[in-house]
Amino acid sequence: MAFARICVYCGSSPGARPAYAATAREVGERLAARGIGLVYGGGSVGLMGAVADAVLAAGGEAIGVLPEALDRREVGHRALTELRVVGSMHERKALMAELADAFVALPGGVGTLEELAEAATWTQLGLHAKPVGLLDVDGYWEALESWLDHATAERFVRTEHRGIVLRDTAIDPLLDRMVAWRPAITEKWLDRPEQV
Repeated sequence: MAFARICVYCGSSPGARPAYAATAREVGERLAARGIGLVYGGGSVGLMGAVADAVLAAGGEAIGVLPEALDRREVGHRALTELRVVGSMHERKALMAELADAFVALPGGVGTLEELAEAATWTQLGLHAKPVGLLDVDGYWEALESWLDHATAERFVRTEHRGIVLRDTAIDPLLDRMVAWRPAITEKWLDRPEQV
């Protein structure tokens, strides 16, 4: 499976460590080098701006999707290939998912986590068959990885669905794993009672 575009979820802040922005720039460079377009939240600041600027500097495609209410707060990026301003967060997430073939989360806050969880849930439910990746910078996603393992052990996540979220510490191996990924064909529910 080749990707035309990947949706990158990440913070609108740069975070506490220089490694976060450096990795965001590397992601942008590698996407452009591989001929993969970027779909992201449309901001010009923080990790959002770093990944978009790197894609554009390398001659790649960068499409931003930004709700009207956040256009001023997240400082919409005006130099993108395309900036789509939509009416709501729901429209933003739906359009980003529609435009992308896969999803990668860099470090970010609650919004990044929420977007990541929704993309993984939609894959789990069979609403789309798109891989979801965590790019783990300096162990940022280790706690989430542990929680996913715990939820699987406690039988809230199927073992087959645990593989929906792929994690790596470098972008190229993560992209390669995502290209090779195939969705599990199974029922979502564990221990479903017999139908009467």
